[in-house]
Amino acid sequence: MYGFLLAVLVLDGIFMSVVILLQSGKGGGLAAVGGGAAMTEGILGGRQATTMLTRATWTSGTIFLVLALVLSIMSSRAQAPQSVIQVPTPAGQTAPEPVIPGLDGAGAAPAPIEAPAPDPAN
Repeated sequence: MYGFLLAVLVLDGIFMSVVILLQSGKGGGLAAVGGGAAMTEGILGGRQATTMLTRATWTSGTIFLVLALVLSIMSSRAQAPQSVIQVPTPAGQTAPEPVIPGLDGAGAAPAPIEAPAPDPAN
């Protein structure tokens, strides 16, 4: 499912790029931002007819954003939280046994160390 949605996202991005590049410019671009009544008339003016390319742009943009949101949620839920300090062991190897103070390698307690006898000269 994740792979299918990712493929749809990529195809939608390509489609949206083509649709945007096919549209003609609206005028001066950033040069028209200079202000004046022309800008407010364009924003507050009457209802303009939307072309097929404009509708395709809005539709593909909406699909792109929704798919990106769904995929990000799916990818965050798929990963289980892991410890930062946990090191995975390579295949075929076992984890080393923990070292416990006071035990020898066989797991038995070592023979007690006898204290040295006091020096009779003192």
